[in-house]
Amino acid sequence: MKRFIILIVSVVSIFGISACNKDFLDVNTDPNNPTATTPNFLLPSIIANGFAMQGFESYQLTGLFTQNVGRRGAPNSGVEQYFLAPNVRPFQDTYQIVGANIPPMIDIAQKESSAYYVGAGKVMFALILAHATDLLGDIPYTEAFQPALTISPKYDRQEDIYAAVNKLLDEGIAEFEKPVSSNSRPFYSTVPSVSGDILYKGITSNWIKLAYSLKARQANHLTKKSSYDPNVVLGYIDKAIKDNAEDAQLQYQAVTSTILNSTNVLGPTRNNMGTLTFGRYFIEMLNGKNLLGDEALPDDPRLLVMATATSTGTQPGANNAQALPPNVVSDFYNTWYGNDLGLLLVLTNAEVRFIEAEAAFRAGAATRQRAFDAYKAGITAHMNKIGVLPGLRDEYLASAAVAQSADALTLKHIMEQKYIALFMNPESWVDMRRLDYDENIYPGFYYPLGANPNARSEYPQRTLYPLTEIQLNPAEVEKQGGNAQDYFLKPLWWNIQ
Repeated sequence: MKRFIILIVSVVSIFGISACNKDFLDVNTDPNNPTATTPNFLLPSIIANGFAMQGFESYQLTGLFTQNVGRRGAPNSGVEQYFLAPNVRPFQDTYQIVGANIPPMIDIAQKESSAYYVGAGKVMFALILAHATDLLGDIPYTEAFQPALTISPKYDRQEDIYAAVNKLLDEGIAEFEKPVSSNSRPFYSTVPSVSGDILYKGITSNWIKLAYSLKARQANHLTKKSSYDPNVVLGYIDKAIKDNAEDAQLQYQAVTSTILNSTNVLGPTRNNMGTLTFGRYFIEMLNGKNLLGDEALPDDPRLLVMATATSTGTQPGANNAQALPPNVVSDFYNTWYGNDLGLLLVLTNAEVRFIEAEAAFRAGAATRQRAFDAYKAGITAHMNKIGVLPGLRDEYLASAAVAQSADALTLKHIMEQKYIALFMNPESWVDMRRLDYDENIYPGFYYPLGANPNARSEYPQRTLYPLTEIQLNPAEVEKQGGNAQDYFLKPLWWNIQ
């Protein structure tokens, strides 16, 4: 205590010293450890980590729930069998790694009049909040990101989070619609090093399209709510992503002395997929069994791009995956999605086309042709994205696996193709939940062998709050019923009629 008092006196004395001693007082300032920054150096991390978090959660959680992937080894009472444990990842990514940097960037950008950085911050904020609430339900927002105020913030209702996401997107769009003169610094620069908008390289119109695509995605989640209006969704679609060149994606790159952990989350260098293989259900969506009813019929041409000729997939809990050749760690790594320097697709033209197809289908007979056109455009966009040859693509589009007219189109046609195109995208789990894992939409979907008895033969609806919340914010977790053994079966707000 005496030392503390002496320190205060010393500091007061120092402030009384003449300004001529300022240079002397700066001797302990480390030029390699700055205490201030600018928006162009914060935004790349926000984009990269905000996208990458979805890749991490896809192989740890959502890809297992959708049976895109599964464990190769013996049944281990894991996630794919619905034995869930408190999971730190969504909270850590949302509130620490990504979200903690967004309010400061927005604040700095507003003070220096950099409107486009404000806009990017708003859109990225909306993206990560939407992702978190669709995994967890109610989450902190209005009292979040204020550690000086509280370490146990209240949880906002998911309905209110959805409203906040929509508001953030509207505000982001408004910032991007401002003239270039409203941005005090370049939105993207390669000199002296890359900084700023690493997503669209300064093309603000693409950010606006991304914002409208997110608005369409979130609005289309509400198919069970009385407020759902497919025409509102279609209105957003009209202003959304329309081409593969506008996809929101993370381009991985080689590691250098200054760029670390830049290879694919799902690639061999990271080796996160070493114990995983493809889900049997996913393989059967490509080999003819589910779409055509016969594995002997021609395969989807995407099979050899998204998986391999020998990939059989694994049924959750059954340990039935085909054995790997000697010295092969995983059959996942020799595929388009497992490329070390490949792409992580977050929100794409293909997804927007399938959202359009579903909304137009739900809107009624007057928009059925629009639904059919969007459905085929979604298949085409995905095949073009992953490099399917045009001849094989067109042959598939003319096959029995694809609806051949607007009159023949069903919701099943739309959702099964969306499932394929959204491989390893957490959004695919949203679809399965809001459609109640309907066997008429997802025929052949496996219920795990050796499943958690607390699941009661039902499918998971949400992930669990992390241990830090259970320990440090117990009252809010208890309000959610988060300590119950079957909490993961509780439907989210948008899934309750």
